[in-house]
Amino acid sequence: MAPRRIITPHKLGQEADKENNGNSTTPMVAKPHLKGKKKPLGDKSNVCSMERELEALTTKLNKISLEKEMAEQLLQAQEATIKEQKQQLELRETERKLEDKLKKLQKLKAFTPTLSLPLAVSLDDDQLSKKKKKNNDPTRVKKPLPAFLLWCKDQREQIKADNPQASFKEMSVILGEKWKSLSDEEKKTYEDKYQIEKEVYLKLVGKEKRDAEAIKLVHEEQSKKCAMELLEQYLQHMKESSTDGKSKKKEKDPEKPKQPISAFFAFCNERRASLMVEKLKVPEIGKILGNEWKNMDAGMRAPYEKIAAEAKAKYAEDLQVYKQKKSEEASAAKKALEERSIMERSQGLLLLKQKEKIDQAKKVLKEQKLQKRKVKIQLTDPNKPKKPPTSFLLFGMDARKSILENQPRATFSDITAIVSSKWKGLDAEEKQVWADKAAKAMEKYKKDMDEYKLRQGSNGAVQSSASA
Repeated sequence: MAPRRIITPHKLGQEADKENNGNSTTPMVAKPHLKGKKKPLGDKSNVCSMERELEALTTKLNKISLEKEMAEQLLQAQEATIKEQKQQLELRETERKLEDKLKKLQKLKAFTPTLSLPLAVSLDDDQLSKKKKKNNDPTRVKKPLPAFLLWCKDQREQIKADNPQASFKEMSVILGEKWKSLSDEEKKTYEDKYQIEKEVYLKLVGKEKRDAEAIKLVHEEQSKKCAMELLEQYLQHMKESSTDGKSKKKEKDPEKPKQPISAFFAFCNERRASLMVEKLKVPEIGKILGNEWKNMDAGMRAPYEKIAAEAKAKYAEDLQVYKQKKSEEASAAKKALEERSIMERSQGLLLLKQKEKIDQAKKVLKEQKLQKRKVKIQLTDPNKPKKPPTSFLLFGMDARKSILENQPRATFSDITAIVSSKWKGLDAEEKQVWADKAAKAMEKYKKDMDEYKLRQGSNGAVQSSASA
C-alpha cells in the first residue's frame, strides 16, 4: 500500500509556479487523500500577500528594536555627558573657591609692616628663655644661705674627717644634732652673717623687680602705639590690594651690585646690533647667536672671556664694599637699639615714679576717708533716733523672708532682683499699704527727733552753767 501524500498550501503554490513556468495551459490540481471532508485550497494571491505582510512586519519589528537600542545608547551617552558636566562644574566651583582663598592668603602674605618693634620685645623672649634655664644662669642673684647651712659649710670637713665611713644621710643627722647642741651665742655669728647677706639680696632683687616693672610700663605704652600703627598699615594694605589685583614684585636693593656679565652675553651685546639691522625677529636672533657661539673656538672666545673675568673681578670688589657697608649699618642699628633700650629704661623709671606718686596719693586719700569715717562713727550719738526705712525697703524686708524660705541658696543679688520685680508688679493700692507704714514710721521718727533735740538743748544748758 502506497503512503499518503499530503500537499500543503505552500507546496501547492510551488507546484503551480512550476507548471506555469513549463508553459502548461491547464492547471493541475492535486487531490490529496484526506480523512473526512475535503477542504478547499486558498487562492495563490492571498498566500503571497500574507507572506509579504509577514515579511514587512518582521522588518518593521527589527527596525523598531534597532531604533530602541540606539535610543537607549543615546540616552546613556546623554546621562554620562550630563554627569561629566556636573562634575566639571563642581570642580570649577571648587577651584574658584580655592583661588579666592589663595588670593586672600597671598594678600595677607604680602603684607609687611614697616614699623620697627622695640628691642624690649625681643629682650622679653630672651628673659623667658633664661627663666627656663634659671639654674644655669651664672649672672642671676642667688639667695643667701641660712645660718644652719653656713655653719654646716664650715664644719663639714671636720665632721667628715672624724667620720670617714658616714654616708650623706648620716652626716646630715650628725650636723643637725650638733647644731641643736650649740648655744645662742655660737649661733649668733652665723645668724648675723645671714641677715647681712639677706639685706643685700633683697636690695638687689628689689632693684631688679623695680627695673622690670619700669620696662613693663614702657612696653605697654609702646605696644599700644605699635598696635595702632599696625592696624592703620593693615587697613591701607587691604584697601590697596582690593583696588589693585596685581601682586607687586619684591623691591630689590638698588645699592646691591648687579651680577657680572658672562662671556656669551658679552658676545651677544657686540653681535646683536648687526643682526638687528637685518630686521630679524628676537627668537631668530637668539638661535643665530647660539649657533655662532657654539661654532666658535677657544681663540675666538678669548676676548669675551677676558671681558667676563674683568666684570667678575669688579663685581667681587663691589660686593665686598656692599657687605662692609651693610655690616656697618647693622652695627650702627644695633648700637641705636641699645641706646634706645637705655632711654626706655630711664623713661620707664620716670613713669614708675609717677605711678608710685599717684598710688601714694590714692593711698593717702583712702586713709583719710577711712579716718573720717571712723571719727564720724565715734562722734555719732548712739541715743540719736535712726531714720526709718522707705516703703520699698519695708516691702523688701518682709518679702526677703519668704524668698529665703523658698530659695535658700539664692544670693544677695538674686534676692534683690526678685524683690524689685515683685515691687514693680504691685498695684497702687498694695503699694499704698507700705507707703502708709512708712509714713507712720516717719511721724514717729520726727517726734523722737524733737524729743532728742530738746534733751540735747537741756544737756547743753546744764553743761554751760556747770562750766560757768
